[in-house]
Amino acid sequence: MRGVIRRSSLRGNPSPRGRSTSHSADSTTEQYDESIRRLEKSGDWLPDGLEYHVAFKSNGNFRVSEIWDSQKQFDAFGERLMPLLKDVGIELSGKPEVLEIHNILER
Repeated sequence: MRGVIRRSSLRGNPSPRGRSTSHSADSTTEQYDESIRRLEKSGDWLPDGLEYHVAFKSNGNFRVSEIWDSQKQFDAFGERLMPLLKDVGIELSGKPEVLEIHNILER
């Protein structure tokens, strides 16, 4: 197995990359797919600052985990995203969990 450390993880600057968010939603894959279609149509997908986006089911819940360059970019996108999610019938089950990332390895 070969791993590469992303240069951004070696900068020593706490603000660029390094924010991971994860949240659960009471939604279906169809609702998720519709929200992505609407974001693409509006030109708001992929948003500035979003490094990775993974959507999956875990323990019966639909989850999305993302890595963002900054909290500010995540918050700005969230302001645009929340009305769209409400419109397609998606309700988040609580606030997103935000974690600081120490390191990212890729193959």
